Amino acid sequence: MVRVPGRGGNGRVSVVGMVCYRPGWRPRLLYRARTWRGGGGRRGIGWEDCRDLLAAAHAQLPGGRLVLVWDRVNIHRQTEMTTFLREHAGWVSAVLLPAYAPELNPAEGVWSQLKRTAVVNLAARALDEVCQAVKHGLKRMQYRPPLLLGFLAETGLVWEELWST
Repeated sequence: MVRVPGRGGNGRVSVVGMVCYRPGWRPRLLYRARTWRGGGGRRGIGWEDCRDLLAAAHAQLPGGRLVLVWDRVNIHRQTEMTTFLREHAGWVSAVLLPAYAPELNPAEGVWSQLKRTAVVNLAARALDEVCQAVKHGLKRMQYRPPLLLGFLAETGLVWEELWST
């Protein structure tokens, strides 16, 4: 989440994303961004955004099931999300990480890289500039499979074993 104070009121850009791996295929980075401009409505990512990202991943990654390696953020454990996972157990399942283990989550590498590159020296005057920088930074990462493999390798997990479960 990146907040923008100053002219134009408060706002926030929130992103949900996943680093996808399938043996023999190039890794993928899929994400959804949500912009909140103040006022009413949801400020950040909700379980529906996670659900929609999973459905998009299922459509874009042919011929397989999704095995999620998830942290224990509230929306991952929310009743509606766990119900969705249970109803779609034929193509998606989740492995929960320990309570605090960001080093095991490849998405943490994505957020760290994004903060160190795309928004590190950003002097945004408006929320749209932040949103554009975030999306541009993520788009650049999507076209760098070795970087995505690095995020996966950095966790030390054996992805082939997780994928075959």
